[in-house]
Amino acid sequence: MPPAVMPWSPEHLRDPYPFYASLRESAPVLQVEPFRGAYAITRYDDITSVLKNPGIFSSARVEPVVSLTAESGEKARGYFGNSKNLISADPPEHTRLRALVGRAFTPRRVAELEPWMRSLTRELLERMLAREEFDLMAELAVPLPVTVISELLGVEPERRKDFKRWSDDVMKTMAMAVGTHDPAPILASLEEFHAYLKRIIEQRRREPREDLISALLEASEGYLEVPDLISFTRVLLVAGNETTASLLGNAMVALLRHPRELERLLENPSLTASTVEEALRYDGPLQALVRVTSEDTQVAGHRIPEGARVMLLLACANRDPRRFVEPDRFDITRDNPSSLSFGHGVHFCLGAPLARLEAKVVLEELVSRVRHVSFAPGQEQRLDWGDSLQLRGPRALRLRAERRPTP
Repeated sequence: MPPAVMPWSPEHLRDPYPFYASLRESAPVLQVEPFRGAYAITRYDDITSVLKNPGIFSSARVEPVVSLTAESGEKARGYFGNSKNLISADPPEHTRLRALVGRAFTPRRVAELEPWMRSLTRELLERMLAREEFDLMAELAVPLPVTVISELLGVEPERRKDFKRWSDDVMKTMAMAVGTHDPAPILASLEEFHAYLKRIIEQRRREPREDLISALLEASEGYLEVPDLISFTRVLLVAGNETTASLLGNAMVALLRHPRELERLLENPSLTASTVEEALRYDGPLQALVRVTSEDTQVAGHRIPEGARVMLLLACANRDPRRFVEPDRFDITRDNPSSLSFGHGVHFCLGAPLARLEAKVVLEELVSRVRHVSFAPGQEQRLDWGDSLQLRGPRALRLRAERRPTP
């Protein structure tokens, strides 16, 4: 098959779904440029089959840093060493790591955060809604997950801004960005992040606390070394921060562009959980995953050679009409959306319950306070979706809201 050029551009990033639809219908598998002639997989059933087969479609073989120069990428990788990492491991190593992390990052630990998370959300909302016009991203969707993940990890409140900056810079080193970034400040930021985490981990070894880093140290019983813990923290920082903020922004944009669905939610707040699930399917924050084949294989009758990069277009699959009825319709009462936005199989996102809880709490608290919300004048036309082909979310989201009368 001749490689197809992917027309990724600011225009594409504003609305990739018509292009995804054409890819999905023209071929379940196609070789694409750029990205070293990777093979894109476009349909739901084929992607789930790939994700169920980590033996052939490997995470361990994926290069973690690709958007910097080769020399800068090597330096970036050097800050984290040959660490054990949930994302870049295959079974049986992945199985053992996930079991260890699962002992520390438990559903109970996440659930225990809800009262405090709800109180924080209320505080942020009250400040935000006190103004006629506000930026949902800057004032709620970004600070909430940064604060939550910092609390989980036991990070000092005064370092939360640093954590957000480090998270942004880690994202710049990840795969599939349209833009280019000056590597020097990114590398300096990674070095700073590494040094900070190393210091915190050593402190927790000496004096454990009631935080996730201490729990990981206890659960691993020495199996996880400092580079491993740094690597896990880096993954959790991005997964628990960037994806949650983007989920909140995408959900609000979808609701505002579908006023009838927004009205249904305002009238019936019990629909918050199903709204979160539909937002994940309709316009999820994680658009794609990458795997590398460990042997010659076939997908949907198409040969893919050993060592090939495979792009799993999750967002494309989430609108596959073979799986979803009227997939381009945003319906907050849709039964069993079953999106791939948190992955599938052994690599299903460990932080999914936390992201779902945060999004649900935000929507519940927001709809209890407002009876109408809208884009600020001109905002919908000026939405900036950033330059990542892997993570999708608005950089800013200026809104106006009319509060409910005080009882």
